Amino acid sequence: MQRLIFHLDMDAFFASVEQRDHPEYRAKPIIVGGSGRRGVVAAASYEVRQFGVRSAMPTAKALRLCPHAIIVPPSIGKYSEASAIIMAVMKRYSPLVEPLSLDEAFVDMTGTEKLFGKPLDIAQRIKDEIFEETGGLTSSIGVAPNKFLAKIASDMNKPDGITLIPFGKEAESIAALKIERMWGVGKKSSTLLREIGLDTIGDIAKADTRELIKAVGPALADHIYKLSRGEDHRIVISDLSRKSIGSECTFEYDISGRSMVEKKIRPQAEIVARGLREKKIKARGVRVKVRLSRGFILQTRQMKIDQPFDDSKTIFDACCQLLKTVDVDAAIRLVGATAYDLVEEDFPEQIDLFSTAKKEKQSTLEHAMDAINKKLGQQVRRGSSMDSE
Repeated sequence: MQRLIFHLDMDAFFASVEQRDHPEYRAKPIIVGGSGRRGVVAAASYEVRQFGVRSAMPTAKALRLCPHAIIVPPSIGKYSEASAIIMAVMKRYSPLVEPLSLDEAFVDMTGTEKLFGKPLDIAQRIKDEIFEETGGLTSSIGVAPNKFLAKIASDMNKPDGITLIPFGKEAESIAALKIERMWGVGKKSSTLLREIGLDTIGDIAKADTRELIKAVGPALADHIYKLSRGEDHRIVISDLSRKSIGSECTFEYDISGRSMVEKKIRPQAEIVARGLREKKIKARGVRVKVRLSRGFILQTRQMKIDQPFDDSKTIFDACCQLLKTVDVDAAIRLVGATAYDLVEEDFPEQIDLFSTAKKEKQSTLEHAMDAINKKLGQQVRRGSSMDSE
């Protein structure tokens, strides 16, 4: 059976959510991100992109390009809520949904035509349902025989577009695109490829493989040669197969000391735990990340937990334990927490009555907090007094 893969990408997602919720921001140049010395653009509205502002750009540079841009701090809770709606819509059409982020996912639609109709009709239905159920957020969908082509296609007619790359026309559909559009081709490798006269994906498809190997090595040469011909055999992996859920924070000014690091890691633990509960999954491992300012040295530590968890106390306590083996007295620019080894919410587990009861109590407490926050708008969070219970 011929594969049918969708890649859905929301249009300027964070900025679009802010414009949806704040009418005064509509049709205005919006930057979602930090405004401090080390602030980074998390999302840019289409109105500000025309000035050259892009995601991951330092906010200071973005403001030089567009001084009248409006800086809006991120509202992760709102974005997560919208993301849950988006993913739920896609799961109505296929169980094989692979989220890449809050606003982007692959969907394996192979064999669904008899159920839902022609691919372009299905894509339009998904877009329409997302638009209606999220209160007006638009998306773009790429439709193709594999993941690489679907991802390229979703970007061809943004915003609010649908692009089909049909079976049998894979290579010709992407031949004119620049080599940087290929996964694995960065600044260094693109320079090496241009030195041997290769500028487009079509050039790579027609290249002598021996020249490719000589330029970038056998592994990358084989990879890009197959992609240039529209070949990509990777499967769509459902969201439960995601290896981890994490959150991190880069500071405007360096921090140091155990108490300060623990203070900063607490909200990251809460974000990760909320992400687990929103996806109705649990984890069995915790990882902590600390990046030093000097030399950008990254320190990571991880540990397995006896029972699956979805509460922030378990994550925070594990992070504090792991931080005992990390240099927290040096100047630190970033900390992060990650939950890994994900399982279904009702995953069968070995019963330890004492530890299971404690984790169920913490989970129940935080599920209740989720419900309150959803109703009141993220106003309730754990206090340090609760953590001793």
